[in-house]
Amino acid sequence: MTDQELMDMAKKAAEYAYVPYSKFPVGAALECSDGTIFTGCNVENAAYGDTICAERTAAFKAVSEGHRRFKRIVIAGRSDDYCYPCGACRQVLYEFGPDMEVVCLNKKGEEKRLSIRELLPYGFDQTWLWVDAQDGCRSLFLRFSCCRRRHRSSACR
Repeated sequence: MTDQELMDMAKKAAEYAYVPYSKFPVGAALECSDGTIFTGCNVENAAYGDTICAERTAAFKAVSEGHRRFKRIVIAGRSDDYCYPCGACRQVLYEFGPDMEVVCLNKKGEEKRLSIRELLPYGFDQTWLWVDAQDGCRSLFLRFSCCRRRHRSSACR
């Protein structure tokens, strides 16, 4: 898949956006490590918290089809500035592509290329979680001292 083809797919995906409130359509084209492409658009809802961004739409489509490794994503918006992913999208992308490339476009089609680590330098991943299977505890704990105070297992100390 060429860069231009992926950019064209992201722009096309923006045409399907459902944005009656913000009037800000965004499209995304996500390339998985095996070359499979998933597109997404933002979908708004009158209950604003139920709105989903284009990047997460594409990511969740990929994951729901069994893809767990992301290579790059193109995000196309129609503003003067580049269309950067929001914090929630950055975290979701980081989960499945901690080394992925993020290509942000503006309405002129100009691009800015970043790594997801540049956008989210301290991403939250499984290394921040700890499962204590030795003492039969199946709970997840954040790797901070507060878990050690609450959980009295010798494995926590």
